[in-house]
Amino acid sequence: MVDIKTGATMACRSLNDQKTLCKITIITMASGLLHYFTFGSSTKDAAPVKELPVRALPASWYTSPAMYEFERRAIFTRRWLFMTHSSRVKNTGDWLRYNVAGYDFIITRDRAGKVNAFHNVCRHRAYPVVEKEGSGNAKILACRYHGWSYGLNGKLAKAPGYQDLEFDKEQNGLFPIHTQVDRNGFVWVNMDANETPEVSFEEHFENVDMQQRYVESGINFDDYELDHTYQLDGHYNWKILADNFNECYHCPTTHPDIPAFLNLESFDSDLKDGHIQHHCAPTEEQVKAGVNTHSTYYFPNSSMSVS
Repeated sequence: MVDIKTGATMACRSLNDQKTLCKITIITMASGLLHYFTFGSSTKDAAPVKELPVRALPASWYTSPAMYEFERRAIFTRRWLFMTHSSRVKNTGDWLRYNVAGYDFIITRDRAGKVNAFHNVCRHRAYPVVEKEGSGNAKILACRYHGWSYGLNGKLAKAPGYQDLEFDKEQNGLFPIHTQVDRNGFVWVNMDANETPEVSFEEHFENVDMQQRYVESGINFDDYELDHTYQLDGHYNWKILADNFNECYHCPTTHPDIPAFLNLESFDSDLKDGHIQHHCAPTEEQVKAGVNTHSTYYFPNSSMSVS
């Protein structure tokens, strides 16, 4: 089973990123330093210095419109976003429509079998070329406003009334989005407008699709078939779901069914560049039941669990 969560998600953690939004300020109390250097009391009587708890992000980071606009520009248009699996656009003309951080775009498969992504904006007057929500199939991507139409590869095919004008159709195709299909068939996009993304895929996700634990558990993504999809709407800031997914402090009380498929006593997380790998050592009963679950969080907006 593969469970993919995308949309309004994920924590403000810009791992190994020089443009990180998050600063960790370590405050060491003066009294702690005094005790460390044995001033103020004898070493015999000195009480051990307790670690300070990790503080959450400021509340305004979850509610400020200005912060959200900053995140849209600095994160969502600069980072590689884990979106879906290529099996959802299996046939020529299959398309998926997404809205991530206010950016409307589509993922589709063209006639050459290539998976592409484009901003869902006609080049003429910015009307959406795909109006239906969710998914569908189209032989051509056509704008109903003025009749401009585009091939599945994004190239402009028809612009009524422009045939007699000095007009370069090659320069007026749909705005492309950098797209990558990894070795397990998952589709990633990067909305950086530059010809080459400022952040390379390898910088944050190199070999994320070749995790050793997949090999050890005998997981082969070619053996999986799409069963169903579902959507949940949540009215909260995208970082809330990230915070929730990446800590399991709440698991024993909020999710009493989790011990059936996760050994919470061994739960831990490893930071790996632009993602976080959650891991648990499964019990013998869980292995026999085939619920050896592996979860990965992909900054900023997605997570996946596979067993």
